[in-house]
Amino acid sequence: MMVFFFIAAYFMPAEDTGVIFQPADQVAMMVIGAFVAGGLLLMARPRVRADSHGIEVRNVITARWYDWADVHGVSFPDGAASARLELPDDEYQSVLAVQAVDRGLAVRHVRTLRTLHRAAVLGE
Repeated sequence: MMVFFFIAAYFMPAEDTGVIFQPADQVAMMVIGAFVAGGLLLMARPRVRADSHGIEVRNVITARWYDWADVHGVSFPDGAASARLELPDDEYQSVLAVQAVDRGLAVRHVRTLRTLHRAAVLGE
């Protein structure tokens, strides 16, 4: 994405559109490209880590740690885009690292999280 914006900025003054582009316009185009690329990279940030003690969910911006005792369950509601942790007081935390488009892989990950949750809660 950044390469596209850099190429566009490079060729901006070469086109005869009736508009006079200055070097500041080229720099602005590169800065916009950097922001767009950075925004797209945020989509690659989600992650989930789980062990026998709890689960860490890192979504686009935030990361939170939950003890398994604080989690009521792991679900993947019909029509939902991602899995979620069921929390007390009818709250939930989306797990963006487990997406419905991953199909079989998402099912395997949800089953693994449920197994870890069951083992921690029941003391298995």
